[in-house]
Amino acid sequence: MVINSGPRPMSFARVVAVPVAAAFVVGAAACSSETNGVATAPATSAQPAASSAPPALPVPPAPSEDGYSATSVQVTGDTGRVRYDVEVPQVEGGDPAVAAEFNESIRAALQDQIDGAAGESFTLGGRDESRVAHIGSRVLSGLLVTSWNADPPGAHPTPLVATVVIDADSAQPVTLNTLFPDLQAGLDRLSEESARLLPATAAGAEFDRTGIEPTHRNFANWLATPEGMEIHFQDYQVGPHAVGLVEVTVPWERLQDVMAPAMVGVVSS
Repeated sequence: MVINSGPRPMSFARVVAVPVAAAFVVGAAACSSETNGVATAPATSAQPAASSAPPALPVPPAPSEDGYSATSVQVTGDTGRVRYDVEVPQVEGGDPAVAAEFNESIRAALQDQIDGAAGESFTLGGRDESRVAHIGSRVLSGLLVTSWNADPPGAHPTPLVATVVIDADSAQPVTLNTLFPDLQAGLDRLSEESARLLPATAAGAEFDRTGIEPTHRNFANWLATPEGMEIHFQDYQVGPHAVGLVEVTVPWERLQDVMAPAMVGVVSS
């Protein structure tokens, strides 16, 4: 929730992605929090001013009927080896157990990134892709993307991706194992669908096929959206750094026959 250079990507096992520095307006949380002894405070940000060629920015999900709404928190600290300053997507309102599971899962994904690349000194910053991606009637999805840079800095920063999907019925993460009763059958299908969809992305027809081999690692980062399973590939996984981060969305109807029947209505809500 495969990088061929830069930091080795990490597996985020709480969907965790098992997977988006918020570019949306976020509300202030009721109190500050603390991570690794460093106080963190809820952060707000506004949409950037329009320009002659404004970038396409994600739109925050509207508050759900159950009362969930998107917010964020700024998490900063210095472990002596790693310095980090990241705006982390969070939710508030709704079922407290569901909101807590979503928020803790995103924070755990960030902690995995902070703990990664053992022995190396580096910095982690936020990126605009991070967001609460979807608030559905039965599911919440979140994307965390950070910018990893060697310390002292290397040739260029490397983005790291993590995702979180929470079942709002059970207040538990939705994992690939939860989604596919026969995990290998599900991974095989994701590999086939990715091969079908990737030529239309920036990776192009010459995408790196090793990045879509049917392994858990290759498909660890995904989001539940009404349109389908939104798969996020790590930097270098399906193409060179120059193509940027690549994603594809596999419609649920193309996965339904390999999915757990009870999960179809959850992830597509």
